[in-house]
Amino acid sequence: MDNNSKTYLMSDMPLRAGHFRVLLTASLGQLIGTALATTVGVVIPLMQIVAHPELSAAMQGIIGAADLVGIAVGSAVLGPVADRYGYLAVFRACPAAMIAAALAAIFFPSLPVLIISLFVMGFAIGGEYSLDSGYVSEIMPVRWRSTMVGVAKAGSAIGNIIAAGLCFLVLRGGLEAGRWPELMWIVAGIAAVMLLSRIDFAQSPLWLLERGRTAMAEKAAEKLLGPDVRVTEAAVPAADRQQQAAMGTWQFVRSYFGRVVLSGIPWACEGLGVYGIGVFLPVLVAALGLEHFTPGMAPLLHVTKSVEITLWISCIILPGFILGLLLLRRAGKVGLQAWGFFLSCLSLLVLLVSFELRWSAWITIGAFMAFELFLNMGPHLVTYVLPAAIYPVEVRAQGAGIAACIGKVGAVLGVFFMPMLLHAGGMRLVLTVSAAVMLAGGLVTAIVGRRVERAGGNNTAVEK
Repeated sequence: MDNNSKTYLMSDMPLRAGHFRVLLTASLGQLIGTALATTVGVVIPLMQIVAHPELSAAMQGIIGAADLVGIAVGSAVLGPVADRYGYLAVFRACPAAMIAAALAAIFFPSLPVLIISLFVMGFAIGGEYSLDSGYVSEIMPVRWRSTMVGVAKAGSAIGNIIAAGLCFLVLRGGLEAGRWPELMWIVAGIAAVMLLSRIDFAQSPLWLLERGRTAMAEKAAEKLLGPDVRVTEAAVPAADRQQQAAMGTWQFVRSYFGRVVLSGIPWACEGLGVYGIGVFLPVLVAALGLEHFTPGMAPLLHVTKSVEITLWISCIILPGFILGLLLLRRAGKVGLQAWGFFLSCLSLLVLLVSFELRWSAWITIGAFMAFELFLNMGPHLVTYVLPAAIYPVEVRAQGAGIAACIGKVGAVLGVFFMPMLLHAGGMRLVLTVSAAVMLAGGLVTAIVGRRVERAGGNNTAVEK
């Protein structure tokens, strides 16, 4: 608190209701991203049962990857747009686009419309991913920034649980496989809540301050946090701001190469676990034989049982995030991410051995849950936190957008090839490749992370 003016400084004030409103509003992007992925993972086997029994592994991969391609494109495109024109317009446009695309998939059900709708929804989610961590980081007091950005990321765990739970309840309630488009109401409903939460909202005060709009920045801070709050972080000189705003993607990558590698490549590796495995989790559960499928069981019941086990496995995601948040300050971002990758790799190897030696189903499920725990404790949490921590505010959305784009390229490859790997080599090949990717993510994090840290890779320094 500033004793002379009797006002709080935004950078070191105590947490209050406005902070949690921003946290909730921004984290909805993470929630809907995983909710969509989980829903698609249920839609694919339902489509295969009724509408397209001829659905090939390649086509399953295309459907699963459609929204991820959209996320990759949206992250790269909308990040620079938001850096230039402000976060708020993009924050409002994204959920509106999601609602329109979800309704198209519901009322015009066909394979082409579904793929296009998923791409549009993904494009909008990509905009969310390029903004939400930066927005939360800029609003929170310095001592709470990394923690609150991590809490926002935990919204993705809630999305998994909500979508898996609703899909299971709908299927158990007797939904016919041919009515799979109705599951898209889950996405439309979440997007509607997002849009409503952002109608009476404000631009990022720090974004306004960095562009010399001090009066507007103070007004935005007052709207979000109260009349006794002042924006205090110094703005970047106008010449530097203009130079950085004009920076193209390739110039940006060259200027921040170390940070691009650290924030992007591990994100791509993590994407295989979160999406490659996550989207096809009901299918992989069936392939592992965990749903106790018996000859003569109705195909729809087969899917329902797989979704039920998927729900139970998804429930470990939130504890993973909580554990990661508790360890974040003690272990550090680089250390936590590296160890999360290595332990995820170990869990997949245990899962592989359990599958090969036909150990108890509970051991297999336990290894799967351990994988989800460590993946979300480390890589899934930290890859989201890192961009907001290592990029300067004037290019933060662009840095986060490029990182998310690289991450989603990895996710796209994981989702596209996952059914092909399963078809070509069964669960043995799926688990072997997945473990190798986790190991690679850990090694890149450990090696490049140390170099960035030694070079002063924080939000004020630039690594050439």
